[in-house]
Amino acid sequence: MKVFKFGGASVKDADAVKNLAAILKNFPDEKLIVVISAMGKTTNALERLTNAFYFSEKSPEDKKESPTAILEEVRKFHFDILNELFADKNHTVYTDIHNTFVELEWILEESATHSYDCSYDQIVSVGELLSTKILSIYLNSENIKNKWWDVRDFIKTDNTFREGKVDWKLTEELIKEELLPVFESQQEQIIITQGFIGVTSENFTTTLGREGSDFTAAILAWCMNAESVTIWKDVPGVLNADPKWFNETKLISQLTYQDAIELTYYGATVIHPKTIKPLQNKNIPLYVRSFLDSKKDGTKIHDQQVSLPIPCFIFKVNQVLLSISPKDFSFIVEENLGDIFELFAAQRVKMNVMLNSAISFSVSVDNDHKKIPILLEHLRNNYRVLYNENVELVTIRYYDQATIDRVTNNKQIFLEVKSRYTVQLVMKNQ
Repeated sequence: MKVFKFGGASVKDADAVKNLAAILKNFPDEKLIVVISAMGKTTNALERLTNAFYFSEKSPEDKKESPTAILEEVRKFHFDILNELFADKNHTVYTDIHNTFVELEWILEESATHSYDCSYDQIVSVGELLSTKILSIYLNSENIKNKWWDVRDFIKTDNTFREGKVDWKLTEELIKEELLPVFESQQEQIIITQGFIGVTSENFTTTLGREGSDFTAAILAWCMNAESVTIWKDVPGVLNADPKWFNETKLISQLTYQDAIELTYYGATVIHPKTIKPLQNKNIPLYVRSFLDSKKDGTKIHDQQVSLPIPCFIFKVNQVLLSISPKDFSFIVEENLGDIFELFAAQRVKMNVMLNSAISFSVSVDNDHKKIPILLEHLRNNYRVLYNENVELVTIRYYDQATIDRVTNNKQIFLEVKSRYTVQLVMKNQ
């Protein structure tokens, strides 16, 4: 049994859905769990809907968009795809998708009594339900027999909304009780299910973190002892740099689990950071392949000890560099660092690179306009905080001086951290 994951770009329109169907036809004898993300930019639209819904009640003066208008935008997008996929306008898929939007309308009709993160998960998760229902019904209409399954039946999490922590023991038990017998009984060859989402013990939907569908595929593979996982992307595999930043990039045909973990931890967006470790723990290979050219092999991530043949670059823009110093006469020691880390953890702000001296602690973080002001408020109770905005963080794995010179040309460097294999640079245009 194999696990396939298709992201939003692979189901962004009717032609993309048809292309996905064509890929699955190339695996007629395989037992597959197919994990699907929301279609195109639906997650972004549903995030806007969440903001319009939540903040229009909490602070009407901040209301900038109409929830009704955004909902209609999302509805039209999906029904336009339906109209291209299904010639019969009386097909039951229209009723199924209409009913899913009705459930979303019910959420929006209620008052925003829950936290923002909880409201976010209830609304944004609908994107995956819509995409998988459309895809499953279309595949069946094309004689690619499959069963649609709600992933919330077995991926159970705690109440950490927007970044649900998986209950691995319970999730594995439910998957082995409910999903594994389906394959063993030969009833189904293909299961279509959602990425990105789970559910709490109180039956509230949670999400696993932005772009978390990769992680869903890894969870299912780990629990099912899958043969492999394949992530289908709009790039030929793992490249040594993001094509958005580099005109010339090179495909890396093989990666070790360790290098893949390091690259995703530092911000490489081709794979979700939490994806690799469950697969490494059971030695399940991960393939990254292109849905635009499905005949090519792409990249294989496995336990083979191969060194990266070329330096790899990861760019993170819109960073803010914080410099934190005690207000009293103390140094930055373990007690201060423990307090600082606790404040970052409480606001769920991830440190992308850090460096401490005797009297200051410097850290680069994503400039989240919701989290950072609250973090600064708490830090300033006991610390003096200076910061530089609009800086970028560049991480080079397997660097040499030539690669450092290449990316730092005409840049002002604020912070540089080197280890044996990795250098991280916080910098800004001069």
